[in-house]
Amino acid sequence: MSGIDRKEFLRNSALSAAGLMMGKNVLGQPHAPAAKSSSSFDIMEEVNKYSMIDSHAHVYFRDESPDIQIAFADRLDIEKLVISRPLSRSVKGTPEDFKRCNDLVLDCVKQYPDRFIGQMTLNPEYKEESLEEIKRCVDQGMVGLKVYSHVNIADPAFYPIIEKFIDLDMIILMHHGIGRSRIEPAPSEKDTVSVATDFADISKRYPEAMFQLAHLAGGPDWEAACKAVKNCPNVYVDISGSNNDANIIDFALEYVGEDRMFFGCDNSFYQGVGHVLAADLSERQREKIFFDNYNDILRKSGNHVD
Repeated sequence: MSGIDRKEFLRNSALSAAGLMMGKNVLGQPHAPAAKSSSSFDIMEEVNKYSMIDSHAHVYFRDESPDIQIAFADRLDIEKLVISRPLSRSVKGTPEDFKRCNDLVLDCVKQYPDRFIGQMTLNPEYKEESLEEIKRCVDQGMVGLKVYSHVNIADPAFYPIIEKFIDLDMIILMHHGIGRSRIEPAPSEKDTVSVATDFADISKRYPEAMFQLAHLAGGPDWEAACKAVKNCPNVYVDISGSNNDANIIDFALEYVGEDRMFFGCDNSFYQGVGHVLAADLSERQREKIFFDNYNDILRKSGNHVD
């Protein structure tokens, strides 16, 4: 990064984020300008250089959602957010459950049609109902799928769903299991949770499909994940999550490459933007990760935003 030492940049990034978080309430001041650090380097000028598509965003069954997501996006100049409300791991995941989640997303997209891009959720245990729900959601403008762990991505129950998304030229965003200290599975994870080797297996069975391995910064063993999908050209990784490990993107760049990484926040907005800015990337690589790579996925189904 020209004109500033990397360590100074990281320090300024932390100061800027702290100033933003300690300032006025985000929801109460959705368009308030971001605070500047005392350094002559303007972190927000750097942020505002890039077009951004947040490839991993969520809305919730709470009064403050989706306005709070838009407020954060406004502060960080994120122009598009790909939103979903996947089924909670604690619910059975009936058709009524996943239709309710998808109705929320559709309502949010209607509120902010220029900012939100909708993704559906479903439960492959209910094959016919899931296929019907795909048609309903696509007919209303949704562009992909986000799922948690009711069914493992490599389970045969998922095959009809994957085949449908191949036909649609749309991507499947699947939760990657998280761990404690990155290695030991978290107690909240189900036995059916997907991990990187499952992504690798299913990508080889369906090389025409597109899979998004979720949240490298969300608590998984990101080194093992990148290594597992290194030779899987149809598996993309998003860097979303709240963990601040400094080398995630640099490591992914080596093993996965600049064309298979997506910017995403998973609602950890400052970390999502900061990961990309702090990584050892060229301007062109940042442009790809922030915007172009995901827009190219949307282009396959005719839903690109440029």
